[in-house]
Amino acid sequence: MSHSPDSHSLLSASSQLNLMEVDSIDDKEFDIPQVDTPPTLESILNELEDEEEPFVLEDTCILNTDNMDAHSCETSSLASSDSGDPSHLKRRKRTVDMSSTVHGCVLRHSLLKGISAQIVSAADKVDAGLPTAITVSGVIAVGTSHGLALVFDTNQALRLCLGTKTTGAEFGAVSALSINHDCSRLLCGFAKGQITMWDLANGKLLRTITDAHPPGTAILHVKFTDDPTIAVCNDSGGSVFELAFRRVMGMRSCDSRCLFSGSKGEVCCIEPLRSPPDFRDHPITHYSLLAMASLTKILVIGLKPSLKVWMTFPYNKSDPSSVPQLAWQFVAVQKMVNPVLAFCKGDTVHFLLVKKEESGTIHVIKQRQFQLSCDIISLSWINSRTLVLVDSHEKLHVVDRPSQEVLETLDLEQVQLVYNSRHFKSLATGGNVSQALALVGEKACYQSVSSYAGQIVYLGTKSAHIMTLRNWRERIDCLMKQEHFVEALSLAWSFHEGAAKAVVGLYGDSLKRKAVVSDKMIEILFQFAEHALKKCPEQGKIQVMEQHFQDVVPVLVDYCLLLQRADLLFNQLYSRLVENMVAKAVFLESLESYVVADRVGHLTAAIMRDLLDHYHSNGMMDSLERCIVHLDVTSLDIQQVVQVCWENQLYDAMIYVFNSGMNDYITPMEKLFAVIGPTLKEGRSLTDENVVMGNKLLVYISCCLAGRAYPLGDIPEDLVVQVKNQVFDFLIRLHSADSSEEEDVFPFIRTLLHFDTREFLNVLAMTFEDFKNDKQALEYQQRIVDILLQVMVDNADFTPSQVGGLFTFLARQLAKPDNTLFVNRKLFDQVLEFLCCPDDDSRHTERQQVLLELLQVGGVVQFNEERLLMLAEKAKFYQICEFLYEKNHQYDMIIDCYLKDPLRKWEIFNYIHNLLSMPGYSHEEKQRVKSKVLKHIRDVVTLDPSKSADLVLFHFTSEVQDIVSELQDDQLLFNFLNCLLEPREGPHSGSILPQEGDLHELLLDLMCRFAPDQLLSFLHTSQHYRLEDAIQITQKHHCNEATAYLLEMKGDVHGAFAVSLETLKETLCALTAESDSGAKDGRWDEAVRTESVLMKLKESVNDIIVFCHRSCQGLDQKQREVLWFPLLDTMMASQKQVKGLNAKHTSDVLKELTMKVLNAMSSFISLPAIIQQILQDPVYGKGKLAEIQGLILGMLDTFNYEQTLLETTTNLLNYDLHWSLAHLRAAVTRGLHPRQDCCNICLQQYKRRQDASEEIIVFSCGHLYHLQCLQQKDCVWGCASELQRQWRCYKCSAIHGGRVGPSTEPKRGRSTSLAQTHVTSARQDTGASALRKKVFTEAALDLQQEQSWDEIRCLYRGPSRLSMLSEVSHCHEKTGSLFSVQLGTESFQLKLSPPPLFEE
Repeated sequence: MSHSPDSHSLLSASSQLNLMEVDSIDDKEFDIPQVDTPPTLESILNELEDEEEPFVLEDTCILNTDNMDAHSCETSSLASSDSGDPSHLKRRKRTVDMSSTVHGCVLRHSLLKGISAQIVSAADKVDAGLPTAITVSGVIAVGTSHGLALVFDTNQALRLCLGTKTTGAEFGAVSALSINHDCSRLLCGFAKGQITMWDLANGKLLRTITDAHPPGTAILHVKFTDDPTIAVCNDSGGSVFELAFRRVMGMRSCDSRCLFSGSKGEVCCIEPLRSPPDFRDHPITHYSLLAMASLTKILVIGLKPSLKVWMTFPYNKSDPSSVPQLAWQFVAVQKMVNPVLAFCKGDTVHFLLVKKEESGTIHVIKQRQFQLSCDIISLSWINSRTLVLVDSHEKLHVVDRPSQEVLETLDLEQVQLVYNSRHFKSLATGGNVSQALALVGEKACYQSVSSYAGQIVYLGTKSAHIMTLRNWRERIDCLMKQEHFVEALSLAWSFHEGAAKAVVGLYGDSLKRKAVVSDKMIEILFQFAEHALKKCPEQGKIQVMEQHFQDVVPVLVDYCLLLQRADLLFNQLYSRLVENMVAKAVFLESLESYVVADRVGHLTAAIMRDLLDHYHSNGMMDSLERCIVHLDVTSLDIQQVVQVCWENQLYDAMIYVFNSGMNDYITPMEKLFAVIGPTLKEGRSLTDENVVMGNKLLVYISCCLAGRAYPLGDIPEDLVVQVKNQVFDFLIRLHSADSSEEEDVFPFIRTLLHFDTREFLNVLAMTFEDFKNDKQALEYQQRIVDILLQVMVDNADFTPSQVGGLFTFLARQLAKPDNTLFVNRKLFDQVLEFLCCPDDDSRHTERQQVLLELLQVGGVVQFNEERLLMLAEKAKFYQICEFLYEKNHQYDMIIDCYLKDPLRKWEIFNYIHNLLSMPGYSHEEKQRVKSKVLKHIRDVVTLDPSKSADLVLFHFTSEVQDIVSELQDDQLLFNFLNCLLEPREGPHSGSILPQEGDLHELLLDLMCRFAPDQLLSFLHTSQHYRLEDAIQITQKHHCNEATAYLLEMKGDVHGAFAVSLETLKETLCALTAESDSGAKDGRWDEAVRTESVLMKLKESVNDIIVFCHRSCQGLDQKQREVLWFPLLDTMMASQKQVKGLNAKHTSDVLKELTMKVLNAMSSFISLPAIIQQILQDPVYGKGKLAEIQGLILGMLDTFNYEQTLLETTTNLLNYDLHWSLAHLRAAVTRGLHPRQDCCNICLQQYKRRQDASEEIIVFSCGHLYHLQCLQQKDCVWGCASELQRQWRCYKCSAIHGGRVGPSTEPKRGRSTSLAQTHVTSARQDTGASALRKKVFTEAALDLQQEQSWDEIRCLYRGPSRLSMLSEVSHCHEKTGSLFSVQLGTESFQLKLSPPPLFEE
């Protein structure tokens, strides 16, 4: 068999893994076979026979073949299915998004047609059963449910049928398969636990192994290692065994060794490290590594030279039904090739790099993991960078390991994967497996997936399928066949740049790769263009046709430019697109973005001509201008372009053409001046177009003088000085070229000054910055300054702001240390007179600001300061005065400037505070400022009393009395003191003022006059006034509320009550007066005043009731009557004096208020005393009982309510108490059940001696002790008498903190027995059974009973009746009225819901 096709296939397929040949193959694609290698299994399976597609399935019910190409059976790619929708791209904005990723169809999914047919045929004809397992190496072996193994060669021809139905009936289904590395041996594991070894050369049975593992368990896995004499197997008991094959004297034997016992954790997956041929000499292979996955962790062990565990790795938390997966792969990491173990359980894949250290130990390094949002049931490497995963929904995911990106997702549902659930449940041997292993087995499909040499085979119930990576051309062609040209180009570009994933078949050398891919992309571009022209709708709306080409043309342009093939774009492709007018228009419009981005700098003459015509005819002049200024001027027809630009006002483009094409920098300025000059000269307002043109002119002049090209780039270095001189010569021309006799001198400078003086001077200032040692440039500078002075000074056409701007500009230039300008000083004096003219009030602020700016830039040196100050004061330029005073350190004079300036006088506070707070000012300067402020303190306080008070607190605390005496106006003084003495937060919250008490009393006096409504708030917050003086002040001004508050603070309750009662009487008198006047006049407007008096009366009654409530707490009965009865008399006496139109309403209000008083006083005065007081009243003494019926019935209702409330409360409390005590008694009297019949200290039975009586103690925790044992352990505390003695459970006390001595505090005992039960055991003479006597010594709560009591309370979840009644009473106190029930109700009852019942 050494020369069989199988061995050739094995060698060729293994050669795909040659990672060392990195010279000619890129490291990303190192697993690709060379051209001159023998054919692989993949190539053989994909060979075309008789021009037919070899793996096209005819039965469409098994696999969908709608999208099948010549070499594969396609399924839809979920990862790239939506990548071809271009509808979201806007017009002329469709460009290539280089950040988007297109992978195309990465996997080729092929049906193994011959094998599938043989599987179905074998099941039908020879009753082989359904397929159960598959493995692939140089050959493909399929196991069946009737114990047969079908072996196929690379042409899918059935070579061997191993086993018989008889052995199948004895051994059960084939549950596991494995082929050794040279394809000479096949191991078959069976559902009933047997293992057979077959010779694949002749189909001979070599071994039948029945005792390798415990009987009654199925074989889940059997695997050859790199050593052909050693294999490993895993059974349904979770154990792993090593099988060592021996042949001695022609006798074949097998020795078994247990590597892992299922009793320590069930293993459900094993994977030995099998090295490809190129790595057979790798140092790691000498250890014969084996990875095992149990239900809780991963283990990596070495079988050689001796059994050793190298690594264990526990899983993260995952679904118990998730299937563990293992897969080895040799991977190049940092120029070293080492094995990497990929494993997962659930949705996270982990990677472990295994390498051998120089010391001889194995080092395992955890690498980056990645996570999918699915439960993985199969994990396979297809090359060293790519994994193929299958999830529990039978979705196949192709994942790039370095980037952790999902490249493609396929649906395997129609494959109908075979699952190994029966074997994991060991149904053939009686199902004696754990529930955890059976649960994992629900999703196990280990034997249905086999990977080998870049190919993965999947076993279905009626078919076999193979997955391989497509080469790069095939992936592009798949997208082309689906007419996804944009995605095909994107994928090809990723190949070109080396950014694609899972690449097969490309050169490793970058230049070769780019050359090959470029040719392919050019081919795609031509096909895309032809397809677009062919598919263009011939009829319909023009917008539809435009949208069609907008999705195509920008893509063509993009990729041609990316490939640097502009010749291809402008010649072949453009010649095809011009055949369609819409395509031509879209092409020309799409060029704009590339030209503006400088990706296209040169256009052919034909395209440039078409571009001009198209943009001009469609009115796209802005776009045309943007394009012209970026194009190479040599590709332009200058005459045509200049004509188009001038006609359509494309000034930027025109300037660019003149500058770049003809080196002419003056003509554009002449043309622009010719447009805006006449308008400015005539004094007409400029249009928006004129303003834009003028701004362009200023920017253009600035660029020319600075050596920059307009609008982009720089002027050539050899032309910079020449251009600058030409521009200066142009500006200082005395007259223009076509001037008239009426033209003013220096028209160009005059025009720029009229257009925007400040900006033109800024341009000159920036230009003058560059003038250093250039003599000619300095001459130009002086000449321009002279012209500016000649044109602007004494010219009424220019505003003060413009003239001031000129001199500000000059002052800046003159202030420079290297200044060479000369300006006559008389001109500055002339400007000063002009700006400070006191007779001209127009533009006052503007003139002051101009002069200030002139002084700030250094112009002050040009003026006489005394004269300047005099002129500024005369012109009321207070900011100028401030500038000069500050320069001379006359800070006190600045105070006058602020007070006189109407626009800035409110800023005086910040100025004073900053000057007095900041360092840098001398003490004398600050004192002068303080004196000035005190001199003008009245004006300062008038401005803002609040800020003045802040200023005084910060800086003038010692001068408060002087300030108060200075403020003569009482209203102003009140405002100031009110702000000064208000409570503050911050750094000055606790500042103390001199004679603060006098200030507070002064404020109190002023407040009584100007703001009496603020009195109470002030008295509440202030603590600095003297009580007696404050009372005198409030009495003097008749402020009764404040007087009552102060008397109450003093402790004179009756005095305060008398004042409040007096206020109430005054209000009642006012009410009576209003009713009398209303009765006489009969006017309805009196009702409004009456209503306001009633509101005031209600407030007074409420205030006095609250006062009486507050004061009665510390008074006896007689003193309370002295408070309440005068109030009641006052209210009842007022009811007879009400007259007028609203008498009934007023009387009702008075009765309501009287009832309110009665209700309030009933809490402090007995009801008989109240009734007696009412009956003694002259108002009710002589009348009928009906007049006081309401009062008496109201009090009776109050009594009825309170009586019912008391009875209900008593009943509820009694019920709660009885319920609680009953449950407590039930818990106390509950019997105790010992946990065992022996003492927990001596460990002997409690009946140690049959002839003697002995006391035992049982605790509620269930522990039982002899009394003597507890005494020896010192577990007693409490009184010495036996009946009062309390015990602790020794064992529980030890758990909660060791031994407990007598000194322990009883309340902290957590093991004290609730019913310490003494049981006396006595042996009677007659031999009767032991008598047990139960004595309850004392009731106390231990830990368990406290917990029981807490549970009882928790079960009673409703609010207690007491809390409900408390809430009712609180609500009643808030409302202040007990008369919420209906008057006269005899059978009044509280309607309370019963509490929830609790039954044990």
